[in-house]
Amino acid sequence: MNRALAAPAMRGALVIVNEFGEVSLDHALMASSDDTIVVLQNGCLCCTVFGDLIGMLNSLYHRREAGEIARFDRIVIETSGLADPVSLVQAFLSDPTLEGLYRLSSVVAVVDAINYTATLDEHDEAVRQIALADNIILTKLDMVPAGERPRREAAARAAIAAINHAAPVLYADDPTLDVPALLGWDGYDLERGTAEVSAWLAQDALTSAEVRDSHRHHHAHVHDHHHVEIGSLSFIREEPLPRLALQLLLDGIERNLGSSLLRIKAIVAVEGEEEGPAVIQGAQHLLHNISWLKGWPFPDRKSRFVLISAGIGTGQLREMVELLDRIATRSAAARVS
Repeated sequence: MNRALAAPAMRGALVIVNEFGEVSLDHALMASSDDTIVVLQNGCLCCTVFGDLIGMLNSLYHRREAGEIARFDRIVIETSGLADPVSLVQAFLSDPTLEGLYRLSSVVAVVDAINYTATLDEHDEAVRQIALADNIILTKLDMVPAGERPRREAAARAAIAAINHAAPVLYADDPTLDVPALLGWDGYDLERGTAEVSAWLAQDALTSAEVRDSHRHHHAHVHDHHHVEIGSLSFIREEPLPRLALQLLLDGIERNLGSSLLRIKAIVAVEGEEEGPAVIQGAQHLLHNISWLKGWPFPDRKSRFVLISAGIGTGQLREMVELLDRIATRSAAARVS
């Protein structure tokens, strides 16, 4: 963060720093502290995300529009190490007061290459942070003796891949690492076409990981560690879904997966909607309102789903979703007839 704040590209950013405890340790470590940094000192951000943070984001936006504070073009939220990112994702996807004001661009997770094993075993929040990350930065490899670095690096990357197969792993000690570019990325624009939608779904990486997991079968979980199991599922649905069946499927996923659903993303072909597919995204019990693309990103016009779960392995997740899909399709057909 210090490196990013010093970059000219970050001049238009406003940084919200979450503090845990009475002493602003993170704030004290920053290279600069001025009106562009807002410090929350009311506890872990994930515990107050539907209170203070949303109120603050609304206030900041309207104060900017009223000219009371300098204009900013993005907000970077630095959470504490204890934060559960699912709550943040929920807020941006589902809170009506934020709709139209902000758009979630990405989640960046930082992994300590020396202490990650204990952290993942003791804190499920750390596992969720990696699972939901779009990019992952591996730190403290510069503190490892040169002869041990290849082994430590490989072990850390394997642990990360066991949780999140798709996110690129970057290195904090890499002089070419462009942190401002990561924090300044605008996120995926699904209207740009196939490449952008594929990257958003990260389907190629997830699918190749599922092939590896199917070979390991019951040994997919690393037995040396005891942190919460992460399941990741991607699949293509061959036939379009009736609108009612889609709604029943989403209702079933919400009810049956609930807090175990870390993230769902989908591009869905809906019967009778020829112009473009529906876009589905959400986290846990909250799914964002369905939006629609103006055109088809894939020439085959097939639905594509990606789900990430906590506490439910990939095999069980697949069985549950396939069952819910069958129930939704049959129920919708029965209601119509």
